[in-house]
Amino acid sequence: MPAKSVNDIVALCKRRGFIFTGSEIYGGLGGAYDYGPYGVELMRNIRNAWWNAMIYARNDIEGLDAALISNRLMWKYSGHEGSFSDPLVECKKCGARMRQDKMKDPTKCDNCGSTDITEPRAYQLMMGLSIGAMADGAINAYLRPETATTTYVNFKNVLDSKPHKLPFGIAQIGKAFRNEISPRGFVFRMREFEQAEMQYFVNPSDDEKYFEYWKKTRLAWWTDKLGIPAEKLRFLPHVKLAHYAKAAVDIEYAFPDGFDEVEGVHNRQDFDLGSHTKAQNEFKLSAKVLENKDSTTKLSYSDAQTGENFIPYVIETAMGVNRAMLAVMIESYDEEDLGDGKSRTVLKLKPWLSPVKAAVIPLVRNVPEIVDLSNKIVDELRGLGIGKIELENSGNIGKNYRRHDEIGTPICITVDHQTLEDGTVTIRYRDSMEQERIKTDDVAKKLLEIVKQ
Repeated sequence: MPAKSVNDIVALCKRRGFIFTGSEIYGGLGGAYDYGPYGVELMRNIRNAWWNAMIYARNDIEGLDAALISNRLMWKYSGHEGSFSDPLVECKKCGARMRQDKMKDPTKCDNCGSTDITEPRAYQLMMGLSIGAMADGAINAYLRPETATTTYVNFKNVLDSKPHKLPFGIAQIGKAFRNEISPRGFVFRMREFEQAEMQYFVNPSDDEKYFEYWKKTRLAWWTDKLGIPAEKLRFLPHVKLAHYAKAAVDIEYAFPDGFDEVEGVHNRQDFDLGSHTKAQNEFKLSAKVLENKDSTTKLSYSDAQTGENFIPYVIETAMGVNRAMLAVMIESYDEEDLGDGKSRTVLKLKPWLSPVKAAVIPLVRNVPEIVDLSNKIVDELRGLGIGKIELENSGNIGKNYRRHDEIGTPICITVDHQTLEDGTVTIRYRDSMEQERIKTDDVAKKLLEIVKQ
């Protein structure tokens, strides 16, 4: 069964090299984590699953990788500079600072219980930068708090270089930065995190149709590609909409402490392109935007059939990659009672998500022929280009199996004396722990079959 507590995942991540505390040897830094040898592989595989679904499996979405640092004006007209903040209060007794909207009781300090707290004030979530020798400490740029805005300002660049008819999308995966007051939930809420966002540009008359389409499409991806059971996911419509939204819904996963957001699907109408476009008064905008006198480009679309020139609506899908990884690890985590006082921990990951696709284990380390043949198999499997293949030459076969159970390796391949005699190896399957002998020449074919499951 899935992990009963996030603490189970925290312990596994540290023990097996998935995630470490950032700056750990200096006491750490709240909301910052480092991804270890298996964490980077799992994150990469989740990214690839998303990128394959969004880009490679479709004709209507293009990729983008925009800069992390961007001009201050971009965030002025997006509305972030003026309104991207949280209500912060401070306890006058103990000095604790808290988000008012996250307090158990907004009249009492969560830390000491005192009622002597300040009035809420806006707390800027963006991380400002002072760039250039002449900046003199003044903020003239920001680390991006999300990837979406950098997509909107590149709308015309992408459309001009790779023409599309509506609807079409632009997708990107990348880091974002927020000055969170109270990071929490391990990697659930951090100051540096990763997003996978897609902005789908549609004719305003088609917005409701594509909003429903992307809700269904994204929910199906979570179940089909990440292996999250449908009953562990739900839609939560936004009761109070953001100023830019016509409709919004969260995809929530049943974490051990309750449902919480892992992805959002939003109908942002024409707010974003309308906010950043030149000559706003030439277009009939539905959304209320800041007057923009600094943009140099019209972010509009010209319909070749009707001759109409208009600002498209945007349907956005926005996933937290770190949250996706956490949900996947929780859901695949299992502690099995093997009887006789024995147990094992196993990550029953979809094979294409597994950090290590296969481990090759020479049963005897001091027999050169067995070790050489093991290395030959490793080289052949690495030549498939399907991901990380490990040579596990560290001794006890039982301990090797348990280690690879914990990191989610689908199969272990054991080379022994019989291999030298008849050219067969033992394949041991992670989930069932069953074993079979197959020809060495068939190992690559077998692994390819498994990673497609």
